[in-house]
Amino acid sequence: MTPLGTVDGVRAFVESTLDAVRATLDDHVTQAMAELPAAGTDYRNLWASLGDQYLGGKNLRPSLTLAAYAGLGGEDPEAVVPVAAAMEMLHTAMLVHDDILDGDEVRRGRPNVAGTRRRELAGSRLTPDQVESHVLSAALLGGDLALASSYDLISRAKLPAHHRIACLDLVTRAIRTTIAGELLDMYGDMVAPEEANSLLVAELKTATYSCIVPLLAGAQLAGADPTMVGHLEKLGASLGLSFQLVDDDLGVFGDPEVTGKSVLSDLRAGKRTELLRLGFQQADDAGRALLAAAVGNPDLDETWAARVREVLIESGARERALRVARQHARIARRVASERIPAPLSGYLVDLIDSLEDRPS
Repeated sequence: MTPLGTVDGVRAFVESTLDAVRATLDDHVTQAMAELPAAGTDYRNLWASLGDQYLGGKNLRPSLTLAAYAGLGGEDPEAVVPVAAAMEMLHTAMLVHDDILDGDEVRRGRPNVAGTRRRELAGSRLTPDQVESHVLSAALLGGDLALASSYDLISRAKLPAHHRIACLDLVTRAIRTTIAGELLDMYGDMVAPEEANSLLVAELKTATYSCIVPLLAGAQLAGADPTMVGHLEKLGASLGLSFQLVDDDLGVFGDPEVTGKSVLSDLRAGKRTELLRLGFQQADDAGRALLAAAVGNPDLDETWAARVREVLIESGARERALRVARQHARIARRVASERIPAPLSGYLVDLIDSLEDRPS
């Protein structure tokens, strides 16, 4: 057995314990499906579609929780598994609700909760407006169930009360911060694209719930001191920003067969990402005119998207956005190397490297 006090040991702990996290999520969904038999088939189907949402993901959030716990001295998988599962269920909730805001019905190459409901209604006698109402209702309520589940998994965990309360507080922080980021994102069309505070949106909307909170949850359970918590907070913020900037690039330049997500939806929605902010800022007059005509157009097709990509490349916007992503990855790497003890530091550096160069 690989010693836990090594990078390979932490990696082995994360990889092996992720199976228990998945089993915990499956058990949670299965039990929830059976709790209200009077609610009928639709209620059970909604839970089932939620259970399908965490298939095929990167497991970034639970992995960070498990790694912080094991890398800072934790040794009991039973103590950390429910909290790691809560981090993944929180992520599921965020994805379901974010897909509503973006009008997406595919996630990881499969129908999401909204898309699943639309398929269920294929051939029904409902009017188009009724179908849309069903689809929206399923996604809203499914996301709410996932949010409640993130609390439920922690509140029922066999943990000392102070650990449970601290982790529940972290979930609340994640939800509030992400909503603040979503508001800035959704209301971004009220300001000129080149004036959008896209890095703040990325920090609030993604970095806190995806990296900071999972790391702090694992550290809490391992008994980390306030100084270590501060270092992890800084690392998580930079890692989350780098992750989101790469994700934004993949949302325009990625391969849908690999990412499982459209490369048109962000452009159609007119997302005020750092990539597009820089595009509007750095393009020449013709390029800005093309971006203004294409970005935010709900009917944008691949031909127009290709022209947008040309502007983003030729203006240098894509390279500059990726440079910012690399800068934040370097900050995260430096914090890990200089402030985080081994073996967690080594695990995190490897993770940062893999996320920076990921294809999906």
